[in-house]
Amino acid sequence: MRSKIAGAFAALITPIDDSGRIDFDAFDRLIDFTLERELDGVVIGGATAEYTHFSVDDRARIAAQASKRIAGRAKMIVCAGTSSIYSTLELTTRIEELQPAAVLLPMPYFFRYEQQDLHAFCEQACQSSDLPFLLYNLPGFTNPLEVKTAIHLMSTVPNLIGMKDSSGFRENLTPLAEGKKSGDYCLLVGSDNLLLSSARAGWDGVISGIACFAPELIGAIHRNYRNANIEEAERLQGLLDEIIEQVICLPVPWIVRIGLSVRGIANGPMHLPLSPSRAKQICDFKVWFRAWAERHDLALEGVWSFFS
Repeated sequence: MRSKIAGAFAALITPIDDSGRIDFDAFDRLIDFTLERELDGVVIGGATAEYTHFSVDDRARIAAQASKRIAGRAKMIVCAGTSSIYSTLELTTRIEELQPAAVLLPMPYFFRYEQQDLHAFCEQACQSSDLPFLLYNLPGFTNPLEVKTAIHLMSTVPNLIGMKDSSGFRENLTPLAEGKKSGDYCLLVGSDNLLLSSARAGWDGVISGIACFAPELIGAIHRNYRNANIEEAERLQGLLDEIIEQVICLPVPWIVRIGLSVRGIANGPMHLPLSPSRAKQICDFKVWFRAWAERHDLALEGVWSFFS
């Protein structure tokens, strides 16, 4: 029986200072902020963390810092994907001693490859370590991984325990869930708009960027569905959908950073200079988010509110 990953996870950003260097103090505060709000774990160095901006050394350092700060309080998944098999293998080796719950493996980016190339990439990456791996399908930014390829890999590679699908393709939910009947693997959705739909299809959990700044909401949707409080889960998914409508106006990591700053977690500048229109969009989202949080007063399960 393979190890299994399930539950609600926050995909963390990587805070930086005004020079673009990792702000480890802010990162520690971010970890505490999310874990104090009853999530099952965090993901380090994924797309929300803007991993392409950082070197292998930086990514290994922040994974080590996360492991130290989490100190066994929750599960930690670490992303090890890069544009090359060589740097992917190097990063995997660097994080091996941390013993994360899983290594998240996105497909290579920039150059276009065929499915057979991605299959070979995944096989070699997984064979390089005894750690459990999760495929990461992120077709908006990396080479797309087809459902057939993913199912074959998860059915044949022993330490490939499952997949995070951030494609946003609703049509992927059922065939991937059906594949679990012949293969023992776990499925985590990475598109927040499909959180409840994926749970209904038999998926195991969610890795959410929005959970980085609204962990109470994501965790509550997952828990309420698992506890058969369907009506409440549907209500909360409706609130999440209101946030998603605002999120699409800006790059996702920007929105997550802004949401965190509104909640008192300073995390540094964006990786690009802001045009006047972007600065206005950011200002507008801050105003909207404050009003939205106050209007709903999300004291989920009587424990936390957005601005407690």
